[in-house]
Amino acid sequence: MKRLIAVLALSSLVAVNAWAANKESERVENAGKVIQEILNVPDDIPQSLLDKADCVIVLPSVVRFAIGIGGNYGRGVMTCRSKNFRGHWSAPTMMALEGGSFGLQLGGQATDFVLLVMNDRGANGILTGKVKLGADAAAAAGPKGRDAAAATDVTMRAEILSYSRSRGLFAGISLEGSTLRPDNGSNKSLYGKEVPAKEVVLGGAEPAPPSAHLLLETLEKRSPKHVE
Repeated sequence: MKRLIAVLALSSLVAVNAWAANKESERVENAGKVIQEILNVPDDIPQSLLDKADCVIVLPSVVRFAIGIGGNYGRGVMTCRSKNFRGHWSAPTMMALEGGSFGLQLGGQATDFVLLVMNDRGANGILTGKVKLGADAAAAAGPKGRDAAAATDVTMRAEILSYSRSRGLFAGISLEGSTLRPDNGSNKSLYGKEVPAKEVVLGGAEPAPPSAHLLLETLEKRSPKHVE
C-alpha cells in the first residue's frame, strides 16, 4: 500500500512538472509571436534603437486592472546579446512584471509589452534582482517609427524604453512604478533545474529551448549586430 501511494505521488509530481514546463514553453512561444508581429508593423520600434539595445524583454498579455489605482501583472521572457552584449541573442530567461500605476483605468485589459534594455547597467540590474522602473532604472516610453529622430534627451538617456500593443494599437508607454524581476520558478520549470537568470542569459548555462526558436530567429534577422 505504501509503495502504491509513493508511486502515485511520484506520478502526480511528474505530471505537475510536465504541465508547468509546457506552460512556460507556451509563454516563450507567445513571446516569439508578439515580437514577430510587432517588428512587422510599418510604424514600429525604430531600427536604430533596436540595434543599440543590449537586451529585449517581451511580456505577452500583461493584465492591467483596477479603477483609480491601476496595476500591472505579467510574465514573459528576456534575451540579451551574448559575449558582453555584442554577440548573438541568448537563450531566454523568464521574467515577471508586477506593480501599479496611478490613473483612471476601467476594468481589466490584456496588453503586450516590449521593453528595450539600452545598457549593461540596466541589464545587470534586472538579471540580479527586483528593479523598480523609474527609481532603480531610468525608464521612458519608447519613440516609434520616424519619431526616433525627435526623441527627447530624457528618452535617449533612459536605460529602459517600453512599448505596448493593445487591441491592434502600438505605442510607447511608461511603466514607471512597476517592478521587473527574474522569475526563477518559471526558469526551473522551463529548463528542468534551478539556474540563475544571469547565467542563462550572459553565462550560456543552458541552450535555447525549441520554444524560443521564433523569438531568437526574429531578433537575429531584424537586428543581428549591436550598434554603438
